[in-house]
Parts: sequence; C-alpha cells; structure tokens
Amino acid sequence: MIYIHIPFCRQKCSYCNFHFSVNQNLRGEMVAALRREITMRLNELSEKTLQSLYFGGGTPSLLSIYELEEIFNEIQKYYSFSENIEITLEANPDDLSREFLLELKSLGINRLSIGTQSFYDEDLKLMNRAHNSTEAETSIKLAQDVGFENISIDLIYGSPISDFSIWQKNLQKTVDLQIQHISAYALTIEPKTALENWISKRKIPSPNESLQNEEFYFMSAFLKENGFEHYEISNFSKPEFYSKHNISYWQSKPYVGIGPSAHSFDGNKKRSWNIANNAIYIKEISEGKLPSESETLSETDALNEFLMTGLRTSLGVNLELLHSKFSNDIIEELTKSIETKILRNELVIENNFLKIPQEKWFFADGIAADLFILND
Repeated sequence: MIYIHIPFCRQKCSYCNFHFSVNQNLRGEMVAALRREITMRLNELSEKTLQSLYFGGGTPSLLSIYELEEIFNEIQKYYSFSENIEITLEANPDDLSREFLLELKSLGINRLSIGTQSFYDEDLKLMNRAHNSTEAETSIKLAQDVGFENISIDLIYGSPISDFSIWQKNLQKTVDLQIQHISAYALTIEPKTALENWISKRKIPSPNESLQNEEFYFMSAFLKENGFEHYEISNFSKPEFYSKHNISYWQSKPYVGIGPSAHSFDGNKKRSWNIANNAIYIKEISEGKLPSESETLSETDALNEFLMTGLRTSLGVNLELLHSKFSNDIIEELTKSIETKILRNELVIENNFLKIPQEKWFFADGIAADLFILND
C-alpha cells in the first residue's frame, strides 16, 4: 500500500504538537516534491497493484482537487489499482462542501475519514477544532448525499470537561448517522501543548482514567449492540468495512510512506522515515536525494512489534506465523511470559491465535509490553 503524508493543518490542536501553516507557494512545492518522491521510490514495493491508497497526515482536504489529482496521476503512472482498492482521504468537516465532495468522488476517492472528534461543542472548543458540532453532522450527511458509502469518523473520549451522558449522546449520534467505521481514542495529554498548560494551571481537570475505562467498555458494548464489530482496540466497523489501510499495519505488510515524517516498512525488519522539516524535505527531494533515515530491527524488536500490533486486534497473534518468523530461543523465552499471563487471565489461546480477552482491552498496551524481550 501507499500512504501519502500531507503535512498541512489549519491550526495547532490543543492536544497535539502537529502544525504546519498553509502557504500557497509551499503547497505547490510540496505537491511537486511528493510527486518526485513517488518516482524515486518505485522499487520499494514489488507489488505494483495497490490494495490501499491513503491520503493522511495533516489535513489533505486543504489541498485543491487539482493538487490531489496531480499526486493521484503520478501514482497511476507506475501502479495499477485493484478492483476493490480502498482510497481514503482524511478530512476536516469544515472542508467538505458539496462541490468538493463531488470532485473527490469523481477523482476516485471512495472512503472518507472525517476528523469529527465529538458532537459536543465544548469538547471541540477544548481541542481547538475549527469546526462545530453542526458542521460535523452536516459534513457526514453531505458526503452520504453525494454517494459516499464508506465513511469513518474519529471520536475522542475521556474529555475532562464532559461527562458520561455526553459520551453516550456522541455514540448515539454516530449510530443515528449510519456511519460504517469508527476510530475512537482516549484523550491524552501531550507535552508542551495548550491542554497540558491548562491542566498545569488548573484551568481544567486532568482526564480521569477510571471514567475513560468506563466509557471505553460502554462504547464497546453499545456499538456491538448496534451492529459494529470491535476488530481492533480503537476501531469499530460494520461488517465488510474494516480499514484495509489499518489492517496492513497490524499484519506487518509492506507499505511506502511518501512525504515529510512519513514512515515506511518493507514487511520484514527494515523501517525508514522521512525528515519532518518541510523546507529540508523539499530541498533534498529537488536535489534528487531522499531525506530519510532507516533502521534494521533486531529480532527482539521485530518480535515486540509483532506482538504489540497483533495483540491490539480481535484476531490476535497467529502462533504458527510467530514460530515461523522467530528463532526457537526467543520463542522459548517468550513462552514463559505467555504462560504467566494466561494464568492471570490476561491472555488466552483460541484456534492457535494468542489474544487478549476483550474485558482486558483497555489495558492491552501494558499487557503486550510485559511480554517484550528487551535484549537479543
């Protein structure tokens, strides 16, 4: 698959540090650089028929349809699209006019990931979002009206200024809107952000982990009752609407990330990532140089990643694949930790897949981390 990282945001969100100003000249230079990088990295994907193409990163919906088309056409020079390719565009609700949506559909975009975050205005103000709850709902209905049948939205739970009843209303609104896919994340406090500053000055309380836990399990039960499958810790889908893009990550399939700060993986042990600085990225690409670094994972690092990604999913870790990918010595060491976790009811084995029971999913990252092997 190919992931196109578009490093533009309209504003800096209060819960993250990511922000690049939108400048018309810079946009044109960036699109040209993205096209060049696609050409420079043709040999990294042996499979030339794409199953997934994802426009993400900052806010791709800030690009014009013509700029998106330039990138699209560059990819199609070298790759063919599978019959059932998933082509996703991340978008802000306030960018999605009827005209733009029709243009996106005409271009070939068949899946939208809309950064809704919440249908509660006070939450959106806290996160410094440019849209309000009405715009969030309107954008989804507009997308449906013009024919988009695969829509995902992001939701944030555990806000320190809302309560459980508001979260219930958020979920009910999502179900009422007949969304196909939901990615939901607990609000976290990143360093050097406005949100951290407000909490340190006691303008707002810290997120309550106990409430986040309660909201997580309510969400899981509620969405299952309404026809969703909880197929990964943070992801819910109607049947047959799993994200192909996300699944590729979790199954350690190869992918190429194009653009500043984009990451790539060869499907084995080599990871690479582009520099995050826009100006340096553009300059080096224009000089025919790839502004990237890479690393070859050790066997233990590869194992730890394999466990972390697999244990986040409802399918779990394929034990047959685990034994085929890693040495007997490392498997023997891991087996001891697995047996301990099984005794504590933190892991189960079903049909030769190692899984975390869903009642323990809120703590999944910690359970997986306990299995990590720290040295070769």
